[in-house]
Amino acid sequence: MAAPARRLRYSVAASLDGFIAGPRDEHDWIVMDPAIDFAALFRQFDTVLMGRKSFEVALRQWGGGGTQSGMQTIVFSRTLRAADHPRVRIVAEGAADLVRELKAQPGKDIWLMGGGELFRSLLDERLVDTVEVGLVPVLLGGGRPLLPAGLRGPRLRLTKSETLKTSGIVLLEYAIEYGSKAPARKPARAARSR
Repeated sequence: MAAPARRLRYSVAASLDGFIAGPRDEHDWIVMDPAIDFAALFRQFDTVLMGRKSFEVALRQWGGGGTQSGMQTIVFSRTLRAADHPRVRIVAEGAADLVRELKAQPGKDIWLMGGGELFRSLLDERLVDTVEVGLVPVLLGGGRPLLPAGLRGPRLRLTKSETLKTSGIVLLEYAIEYGSKAPARKPARAARSR
């Protein structure tokens, strides 16, 4: 029997009004509910992908050079230097091609952490398998959106939901249903610094 395919899972906390970071990129509104078993969650992954901004948050929160024990950390950035971050893999170009390679290899699921822009680009390439949102009961009024503008997203099918009584966080998990039609391509954008 063949091993199950690795999934790319976008797992993120979001405010009720759809932001993953506040207007000044703050994350202090995210509640760490004791009902969430983060150790069990992390054991489901052996690779974590993130953009530069999410990596900078991980450096502050996790320590250890921005890595989680037992996980390969890959950071997509055109501005970070690999020599400055020896415990992670810095990738400047070709995110979609690298994700295709990773998904074809044996292993645990791949965690796409934070980073709405990276999520948008990989979603447009039809590479994200699930969207897992911890909906935090707070209204930020602005900030970094869960999903920046781009192609119309695919249909989502709810596969799991749970309300955490202590914090009021609602955990939502959706499978992405791309369908058979390939997405229309956007005109190429000028490269931006990440």
